[in-house]
Order: sequence, then C-alpha cells, then structure tokens
Amino acid sequence: MPEVVTAGETMILGVPALPGRLRHAPCLELKIGGAESNVAIALSRLGLSAGWVGYLSADEPGQIVLDRIRGEGVDTSRVRRLEDAFTGLYLREKVGGEVRVYYYRRGSAASKMSPEAFDPAYLSGAAFLHLTGVTPALSNDCRAFVLWAARQARASGVRVSFDVNYRSKLWSASEARGFTEEVLPLVDLLFVGDQEARALWGRDDESFVRELTEGQGPKEVILKRGEKGSLVLVEGEVLEQPAFPAVEVDPIGAGDAFDAGYLAGHQWGLAPEERLRTANAMGALSVATLGDYEGLPGKDELRDFIEGRRALGR
Repeated sequence: MPEVVTAGETMILGVPALPGRLRHAPCLELKIGGAESNVAIALSRLGLSAGWVGYLSADEPGQIVLDRIRGEGVDTSRVRRLEDAFTGLYLREKVGGEVRVYYYRRGSAASKMSPEAFDPAYLSGAAFLHLTGVTPALSNDCRAFVLWAARQARASGVRVSFDVNYRSKLWSASEARGFTEEVLPLVDLLFVGDQEARALWGRDDESFVRELTEGQGPKEVILKRGEKGSLVLVEGEVLEQPAFPAVEVDPIGAGDAFDAGYLAGHQWGLAPEERLRTANAMGALSVATLGDYEGLPGKDELRDFIEGRRALGR
C-alpha cells in the first residue's frame, strides 16, 4: 500500500522546446502535468511508495498520462477511465521571462470526480493523503470530493497534507480563500506560497502563519517564499531555511517538488529544519529543468545536492 496517496487532475501539456510565443513554435513537446501526480512522481523517485487517484478519459491522451505516471513507479490502480469525457490539456509559453499557461479543462474527465471516487480502504496504511486547491476549483463535484477525501483520511487515521495552490484562472481569490478556510480543520500539514498568501489573505508574515494554526487549524504550516527560502510553524515554533541557488529554466512544478521533499522528510524521520532544507533542495532542482517533473532527483542525487557534492558526469 502507498505511503502517500495523492488525488487530482493530470493533463496533457504542450510546450515549445525553446522560449517564445506559441504562435511561432514549429512544434510542441508532449508532456504531462498535474500538481498531485507531480508530488507522487517526486516521492517515487525518492524511493517512497506513492499512489495517484484520478479520472482520465479512455482516449489516447488519457493513456499517455496513465503510462507516464505508472512508468515512474506510482501506483495507479485506483485511476478510473471514462468514455464520455476528455483528458484535460494545457499549453505553456515563456515570453520575456514570464510563463503563460492556457487551460482547456472545463468538463474534463477529472472535473467529474465526486465523493466515493475511490474506495477509502485504499488509504489504509498510508501516512499522508496529499490534496491541493486546484482540484476543488474544477467543479462543484470536485469540491465535494476533496472535502470527502479529507474526511475519509481523518477517519482512517491518515494525516492530510493540503497545498493552497491557488489558480486565478480557475476561480477567484475569495472562492479559493473560502474553500481553504473550510478545509483547514481537516488538514494536518498546510503548504502555502507567499504570493498566494498575499493574493488570498493580503499577508504573508509570521503572525499570519500563526493565525492559520489557531483553533482547529493545522498543526504544521509551511510557507514557501521562493528565492527567500521557506519557514515552518510547528509546535508553536517558527523555523526558517534559506533557498538553494538555482538557475531557473522552468518554475512550474517547483512547489510540488517542494511539497514532496517535505513529505519525504517526514517519512525519513527528519527534524523540521531538515525537512525544510530537503524541500528547498527539491524546489531548486525542479526549476533547473523544463517540465513539471522531469528534473526531479533520486534520493542519492538529492543528498549529493544538499551536501554540495558535484559529480564530474564523465
């Protein structure tokens, strides 16, 4: 059984090989991308067992998604294929250092996920169920699904990890904030980026992080701050770690890599500071390669990077 279960949408991604406008691209490289499957793939590469739950179309793009996730060693036994829907698509371009994304996902197979989308027994033995704020933005059914999945995890004694992962093209800041605050009592680990914290709450300071843990809030809140590193509030104490220097090629997927590094640190029994350091390293390695997950390391490669060891490569 997986140590970490993730659930959400994975789409086909079309991306030019070089920066520039899509209109001038002679061809597109076919990749896949999805926040939750990115986390599962990252964990699998680090030697941890991970499962991904999702809906795909029975079409050829759906088969591409399934084959690539399964090829990374992720358990896909709870994936459902639908005949009456399509697999989502998104296109990406990088112009003047700015990454632009175009989604074609309304009515996709994944948007039809709803409560009872998988057997809750699948969570037995898992340490974490990882969810994100992307999925509930897809449809009312998906919104209900995320709440249902979090409650099932809680009932099974499985910790819930939730990344706010705000997507302004999917829903408004007020909608995203409202859902996040609704799900918070079911969350054990909360990941939030500084930019989305400012977009949703207008703040990203330490007092804001502390407020998130008040009452029935999560026991552990991790604030991702990009080039400024990250911090965690755990057991009432705030701890910080600086970012690793990195040459940015593609920022998409860095937050998912970060999440996977932090969850892996939990599974490896690392102290909070080391969990943050591991997460920062994963984010740095992710942005150095084009693609949502292609640059993610194995455990030995990650350790070498953290400790500053560089192989000649020849």
